[in-house]
Amino acid sequence: MDRRQSLKALALGSVSSAVLLDACKLMDKKTEEAKAGLPGELTIYRTPEEAERDKKILASHYYNDHEMATMTVLCDIIIPKDEVSGSASEAGVPAFIDTISIDIPSHQVPVRGGLRWLDVQCMRRYGKPFIECTQQQQIEMVDLIAYPERAKGNAELAPGVSFFNHMRDLTASGFYSSKIGIADIGYMGNTPNQWNGVPADVLKQYGISYTEKELKECVSY
Repeated sequence: MDRRQSLKALALGSVSSAVLLDACKLMDKKTEEAKAGLPGELTIYRTPEEAERDKKILASHYYNDHEMATMTVLCDIIIPKDEVSGSASEAGVPAFIDTISIDIPSHQVPVRGGLRWLDVQCMRRYGKPFIECTQQQQIEMVDLIAYPERAKGNAELAPGVSFFNHMRDLTASGFYSSKIGIADIGYMGNTPNQWNGVPADVLKQYGISYTEKELKECVSY
């Protein structure tokens, strides 16, 4: 299930702005203020009260081990490892979803309920929970809910479609706000460039040229 290209477009375009803003709040930023007990720069631009709240959130966990294991498999189906970059789990997406669910509780019921729904459906179809299914069975199950148009009109799959859409947004948001995800799309940020002056053919067109002094001090690098 190679969805990486479509997920890039999703992350850069149609992922809900609210989810992306949530992701930005949780991005890892390394700074000296990490000495306060928080990883990276999570204390930067924070009041002491906000920094303490972040510290408590990062030290907490909402989902249990089984839910985290299920989430890890599902996230890696959504964004698998390829020749360009690591998988969603390698980018820390499950931990991101766990943290954002504590920070923003409205994610808790859709995610936990969806994970439970997924296990129930797999028990009915394969006699075992999602993480114990074979890879082929996992893909078969995901294919039933990953394409809304295919599942349209199927009341049994409707909750799964809604859950998968939510998980896909969270996975893409977490992945493309991580170091691995940023490298995956080739984002360079604000980096210095090199300008070697006006091209020679343009200078010739207007009958002008650089002086030796300009070439030495201002143009050539």
